[in-house]
Amino acid sequence: MIPASLPARETAVRFAPLTVAWLDTLLPIEQQAYSHPWTRGNFIDALAAGYEAQLLLDADDQLLGYFVAMTVLDEVHLLNLTVAPAHQGRGWARVMLDALALWSRQRQALWLWLEVRASNARARAIYERHGYQRIAERKNYYPAADGQREHAIIMSLKLWP
Repeated sequence: MIPASLPARETAVRFAPLTVAWLDTLLPIEQQAYSHPWTRGNFIDALAAGYEAQLLLDADDQLLGYFVAMTVLDEVHLLNLTVAPAHQGRGWARVMLDALALWSRQRQALWLWLEVRASNARARAIYERHGYQRIAERKNYYPAADGQREHAIIMSLKLWP
């Protein structure tokens, strides 16, 4: 386990492809992190579709986080970015966003897009600090408690001038 006092930049990490074999480790993190988590089927479908799906692992192969993104023409759409709750607040989201931007640029993508819950101020602040701009709002996009719906904020990052 990475000590809470150790900054992310001083910790050895690596990326590895998300495979079905990791789902038993990943799904409890997904369920802890979200009120409406992705299911095993959602992850299996994303892998079958060939989406970019990467794990962020520490030197002991402990799962720190992961992301899933899809490419559509000259754009990349971030579908899921999760930092394990036990490792939040250490800069791992920034590490994964940097890796995603680099991967996207290597594929000549012009834009990165995402939706985030309107209520998720922490995630919105991370994206904004990373250069993402609020573009629009999708009304009643996400499921919420008691059968309600929650708006999504659409954000984008321009990758090339």
